[in-house]
Amino acid sequence: MGANIEDCNLTASCLQFANLEVASLQRTNLISANLDGANLKKVDLTQANIYGVSFNKTNLTDAIMPDGQINITNPSTYQSFMTRQVIRTDKAPAPVGPYNQAIVASGQMIFVAGQIAIDPRLGDVLYKDDVTKQTEQVMANLEAILTAAGATFENVVKTGVFLKDMNDFAAMNAIYAKYFPSESAPARACVEVSRLPKDVLVEIECIAVI
Repeated sequence: MGANIEDCNLTASCLQFANLEVASLQRTNLISANLDGANLKKVDLTQANIYGVSFNKTNLTDAIMPDGQINITNPSTYQSFMTRQVIRTDKAPAPVGPYNQAIVASGQMIFVAGQIAIDPRLGDVLYKDDVTKQTEQVMANLEAILTAAGATFENVVKTGVFLKDMNDFAAMNAIYAKYFPSESAPARACVEVSRLPKDVLVEIECIAVI
């Protein structure tokens, strides 16, 4: 209890039922470790790598997660949670927009179908010649689906953007950037296509992890 285990390599360690309450695990490598049933109440996991960790019935009440947020959960019902790590390397081209080179994530995956600018209240496409307005409607549709699945844009790890005309990229990107800050934005692909459903100007799909 209250142990200092900072900057350690605990890859694939078996820590089932361990009492690590108030322990400091900052920057510790816990890849694929087994922490089932462990007591991690108020543990500090700041910048720890917890990709692939098993947290079945682990008590993470008031734990500081790798992104610095405090996890508040009921240990009696806790099963798993999403982990998310931004990957950056100078050995590949740097992002030139609100996206990152890669995201490492674990948890339950949500695959959101491509959304176009259909207003759900009217069942039809609005702003047929305005890519900015269409992108706003697309993001609203994505947000509604993510919310229904118990997620937010912060849970999104990958997007795919399809444009009728790549000359509309800047206008689409300006709206997109409002939802995804560059420092934490998901990975992204953006392509021009010859035609989209209902002849819209933009379609966006995404993958989220919770």
